[in-house]
Amino acid sequence: MYTPDSTDMEIMRILQENARLTTKEIARKVHLTTTPVYERMRRLENEGFIKRYVAELDAGKLNHGLMVYCNVKLTSINREIAIEFTNIVKEIPEVVECYNISGSFDYMLKIHATDMRHYRDIILNKIGSIPHIGSVESSFVMEEVKHGGIGI
Repeated sequence: MYTPDSTDMEIMRILQENARLTTKEIARKVHLTTTPVYERMRRLENEGFIKRYVAELDAGKLNHGLMVYCNVKLTSINREIAIEFTNIVKEIPEVVECYNISGSFDYMLKIHATDMRHYRDIILNKIGSIPHIGSVESSFVMEEVKHGGIGI
């Protein structure tokens, strides 16, 4: 397996900050010419270090500013139940992230809603209708202090 060097790590840091930079702009920042930077980026993509390029949208401006972390406890769990749960959750557009976690709960969902009424609808009509839901605990985000990629 390929191990990224310090230049690769710097390229990935730059891309996390702004993936719209041109190869030429990135090359200037890492003090290389464009061809080796292009080749490094392709290798990082092919090796799976760079998974995808996305646009980060402003949830508040899109009227989806209520951010909630919803912890879900299932009544029972096995491979089939876990697969069924995750397949259903993947189809709920307001659920933007889903993690299988350890501890008192089985899953943690990050949900964006327009307001409390919308979130209530998501819980009652979408999450609550999933088989084997035991309990749900919600934490409402009051302020986003830090947001970003991985700390490399």
